[in-house]
Amino acid sequence: MKIDPELAATVAAVADEGTLDAASRRLRITPSAVSQRLKTLEQQLGRVLVVRSKPVRLTEAGEAVVRLARQVALLEHDALGGLGLGGDAPRTGIPLAVNADSMATWFLRPLARLSAEHDIDFDLHRDDQNFTARLLESGTVMAAVTSEDTPVAGCSVSPLGVLEYRAMAESGYARRWFAEGVTPEALAVAPFVDFDRRDALQHDWLREMGVAHQGVPRHYVPASHDYALAVQLGLGWGMVPLLQDSAGLVALGGPTLRVKLYWQQWNLRSALLDTIAAEVAAEARKVLRPSQDRLFASHAS
Repeated sequence: MKIDPELAATVAAVADEGTLDAASRRLRITPSAVSQRLKTLEQQLGRVLVVRSKPVRLTEAGEAVVRLARQVALLEHDALGGLGLGGDAPRTGIPLAVNADSMATWFLRPLARLSAEHDIDFDLHRDDQNFTARLLESGTVMAAVTSEDTPVAGCSVSPLGVLEYRAMAESGYARRWFAEGVTPEALAVAPFVDFDRRDALQHDWLREMGVAHQGVPRHYVPASHDYALAVQLGLGWGMVPLLQDSAGLVALGGPTLRVKLYWQQWNLRSALLDTIAAEVAAEARKVLRPSQDRLFASHAS
């Protein structure tokens, strides 16, 4: 049995766009044609590929088809480039997963350089680095910044470096809440800023300071730039990446938390994907600490 690349690409378009109507506009065919292509491939494979909800949801079989479609498109792009026909090839979309703090501090710079040199469109998926590997498994992305050093099946992994965090607060906030020092008693009542309900950095730091995080007042600010801004404005104290340190913030002491980051990508011989990996690694070497540093924490936004 063979999978028609055009049909597989249609499944990928539906997954990317979220609805059959949106996929039809991208593919420049009618919604009924999109539906017919899906039905044809599902009948050929004997599997349901797409749950037709809003947005649509891929089944496990659908994820496998999308991985195939993305790999074919990537290899076709490389082949046309090798034949000197890259100028005639359509722009290639490269979906990547990255954690919010990396996106806000260092990850966009290498992508900007790559975009200036190659006809590629980046589709970034933001998630906690402890969960980005799942996006690789599903075929949603081709590569990811992750905290997992064990490669996802079908992927390779390489270290990027260590992102460091310190407990910081706005100076006026620190005077108000820590007039007698950053003590366990003060930390038990001083509001802090959480990224979201999966972020454990603040909890880890509190535990090291002898305080259980349960019951401590907190604000949720689920965006990296806005999170740092919330701390700068005195909304609460928080674990701020050293790359986002700014005037007006004071360190609260205690341990520096270090999160090891890795680059995982499909184990596919692709000149373009390897070029992206090399550019990302080069930027990481400039701004992150070497990954041989001792790992203190494994959770961050």
